[in-house]
Formats: sequence, structure tokens, C-alpha cells
Amino acid sequence: MNRRNFIKNGSLSLAALTILPRNVLGGNNFIAPSDQINLGLIGCGAQGRGLGPTFASKPEANVIALVDCESLRLPFTQDLIEKATEKAKGQAFKGIKLYGDYKEMLANQDIDAVIIATPDHWHAFMTIDACKAGKDVYVEKPMSHSIEEGRAMANAVKKYERILQVGNMQRSWRNFRQACELVRNGYIGDIKEVKVSVGPPPVKYNLTGQPLPKTLNWERWIGPAPMNPYNEELIFPLERRGFPNWREYKEYGGGMVCDWGAHMFDIAQWALGMDDSGPVEFIPANPKKQQPLTMRYANGIIMTHEPFRKADGNAVRFIGTDGVIDISRSFLDTIPAKLQDQVIGDNEIKLYHSDDHYSDFLDAMKKRTQPISTVEVGHRTASLCQLVNICYELDRPLQWDPVREQFLFYDAEANNLRSTPYREGFRLNE
Repeated sequence: MNRRNFIKNGSLSLAALTILPRNVLGGNNFIAPSDQINLGLIGCGAQGRGLGPTFASKPEANVIALVDCESLRLPFTQDLIEKATEKAKGQAFKGIKLYGDYKEMLANQDIDAVIIATPDHWHAFMTIDACKAGKDVYVEKPMSHSIEEGRAMANAVKKYERILQVGNMQRSWRNFRQACELVRNGYIGDIKEVKVSVGPPPVKYNLTGQPLPKTLNWERWIGPAPMNPYNEELIFPLERRGFPNWREYKEYGGGMVCDWGAHMFDIAQWALGMDDSGPVEFIPANPKKQQPLTMRYANGIIMTHEPFRKADGNAVRFIGTDGVIDISRSFLDTIPAKLQDQVIGDNEIKLYHSDDHYSDFLDAMKKRTQPISTVEVGHRTASLCQLVNICYELDRPLQWDPVREQFLFYDAEANNLRSTPYREGFRLNE
């Protein structure tokens, strides 16, 4: 057989091979190369170092690129991902590409989607740029740093026909889904009040400057946000474990109202069927009268931001005419108690069922369907958190139109807070 005939016949053989049944090629666990999803991770901090190995462990996914402005983090995270891949699949993925600039990574045509695990002030820019580059997006919560950013992100996802999953992973936990389905199906009667227990709003940056590590590109970390002096509370050294404290400062995060609120207010919205809306009125807290910050939905349901089980931290309480449900990551308590194990019938309201937030995103990518926590869901949840922070900042009653996403009565002061200021040279598109 001459070379030309060998190539021709070999090509025909390979073509035939690609249409063989999956079970012939290696059983139900076999993943064909065409089914593999290549991911790039942007942000190798504490959250990124968890997400990277998690995604890399999925049979259908490879993490093939990393981005960070702190060069020491890149090989460290690469090692974690290689070990996780080898443990899950028997062989580590080699050849992970390392970048200091996320835009260079977005030019990599081998990447199908990006995981954004940066501080909040970068989410919108990176998401929109990724959509323009034809990448799907998994972005950490809170999805955005301002109300206008969230709407711009939603517009970009729609315009470029991308799949986006927000890291509100409690929606993929059984107990949270159970609590929300109990509320939706009226097991505790009509909902009269919801209490959301999360931490405080952010403060203005007030840390003193420290010597800048030579391995850190501070300009790139700051990006579109106001420039402030470096302090390791914003970006922990590699040897310091835990989550850094940039979340506490309004220039880069939204305080615990946005950080944990993106989880707990999210569950409140899901249970109330308000994923495409939000409260219409915000009343500031009055510490002298021991009154918490209070919100009212158009249907009359009241929601407050206040601790109700202080020892248990972040949680949600639903108060109905016929019972009460308390839900957090550590408990699901109900009155009546039997509701904890109530089986939701086939003829009742059943919410999107996901048992794995990360696989749900990958499945949505393959099927080109909407995941459990869409860009609109993430936007409405983040907006609610941001509205709470605006009410704390202005310390006066506010009227909100969730359809037009504007404060009523030409409230220019409040409406200006729907956006966040950017440094010169940065402009939000879409």
C-alpha cells in the first residue's frame, strides 16, 4: 500500500470509528474528545483554588489555562489542578498555560468557557469580554458589583448567545430546594414575613499602605476600581490561608450583605418566586427602636435584614400563616416538624433540580440550555443585595421600580448609586 492510499484508508477508518456506539469505545464512562470542555480559570485565590480542581475533576472538563496578577499563585494552582485531575481521571492534564492578563487568555481558541473567581469589581468587565470572545462563563457570586453592571452582563449574555452560570450553589443543595418548594406549595400557608440573617454592609477603604510584593501586579489587581495603596488584607500572601478581606470594602466588594446575601437573599427570592423581580420599598434600620432594615414586595410580603439565630449565622426564616421554616447550610428546621421530610408530589410545584452546580453548568453548555442560576437570576439577587447597601448608605426610605430598575420620584442621589465609578481608561460596554 502506498502512502497516499494508506492515509486515505486510515482516514476512512477513523471516520468510521467516530460513529461507533459509546459503549463499544469504552463503556458508559468513556468521554470522546469532542465531548471535552476546555476551561480557563481567571483568579487563583482561595475561591479559584477550590473551583479549579473541582471543575478539573469532572469527566467532561479540562482546565487548560490559568490567569492571575500574582505570579506565585499560578504554579501553585497548576499543581493543585494536576493532582486533582490525576486523582479523578488517572492522568494529570499537562500543558496548562499560565497568563498574567485575562485578555491574552481569551484569545486562546482552545478555551470553551472561563471560570471567573476574582474580586467583585472585575466580574462585569471579564464576563462581557468573555462573551465577546465566544466563551461561556461561570462567574462567582455576587455576580456584579453594581446594578448597572448586572444589567450590562445580562445584555451581553443575550447578545452573544452565551451560557452563564452564577456561583449561587445553594440552589443545587437538597435542603434549600426542599425549603423553597415547601414555601412555593403553601405548606406553611401564606408568607407574611421573611428574615434574612447575613453580615453588615461594606465600609470605605481605610487600610494603610504596605510594601508591594514584587510578584504582584497591583495595577492589574485594581483594574477599573479606585486606586488605593496595597495591603495584604486585600490579597493574602500564598502562605496565608482563608478568604481575603477585600469583600469588606465598597470599592472592591459589597460587604457581607453582598457576599453572604448573594446566597441567602437568593434563596429568599427563589422561594418567593421573585427571580425576575424584587422588593419595591426599602425602609432603613432604626437601631434606637431596634427596627431592622425592612423591604416590602408589591404583594405585601415583608423581608428584613436581621440576625434571628445569632449562633447559627447566615440563614433565612420564612414565616407563614400556618408555620415557620428556618434554613441554612447547617439546618432545616420546620414548624410543623414533619415538613422537613415532606415529599413534594408530582402534581405540585417543583423547582429546577440540580445536585451538582458545576456539572449543571457543563451540561447546560453541551445542551445550550439555561442552567439553574442564570445571568438574570444572578443579576436580580445581586441587585437586591446592592439595594440593601444603598439603603444603608443613604439611611432613608427608598421606592424601587424592579421593572425599569430605577428609584422612583426622580431620586437622582439614589439612582446615581446604581453604578460604580471607574478609573480613567475603563468603560463598561453593553
